[in-house]
Amino acid sequence: MGLKDKMPYLLAATVVLFSILVAIAYSNGFSSFSGFLMRVFALWGYTSMSIATISTPFIREIREYFGVVFLKLHHAFAAFGLVFISLHPITLAIRTSNLMIFIPSFGSWYSFWSLAGRPALIIIYVAVAGFYLRRRIPDYWRQVHALMYFALFFGIVHGNLIGTDFNHPVISVFFNLLFLISISAYILKRRK
Repeated sequence: MGLKDKMPYLLAATVVLFSILVAIAYSNGFSSFSGFLMRVFALWGYTSMSIATISTPFIREIREYFGVVFLKLHHAFAAFGLVFISLHPITLAIRTSNLMIFIPSFGSWYSFWSLAGRPALIIIYVAVAGFYLRRRIPDYWRQVHALMYFALFFGIVHGNLIGTDFNHPVISVFFNLLFLISISAYILKRRK
């Protein structure tokens, strides 16, 4: 059974995972639908980006084993992650009518880290730009693209400090594990 045959199962597993995240966010309650959507976008975005990032260090091996279809799947997770993680602050900016939420906060150590999603978003776009500039900067694009790991770090700190859904133990454990697996995959690949 090739990956094409497994694709419906992979899609179903993704839908189930994302549905569980929505159910947990819903169980945490919400005062407005836009606030609920903002939280769901963050959960879906971080999950998608983590899945793409976890597979990145092994993309060559995975492509050799599964073929081109998996590479497209990797890119789909990365694209969905970028869209959802971008919609998270966009929704907040619309709710609050405040574009300052895109600017990192340097008011205090706690303020910087609790709002670390702001620099994370900037880092994500720089990392994505590294991928698109890979032909112009062939010797450096991988290092620029690897900034995604820093973005995941900033994102997990942001979530742990002020993420409403991180009060739920399943969310807290799941997302911290996603981050640890991402970093472990990167370290493991570098040690080979």
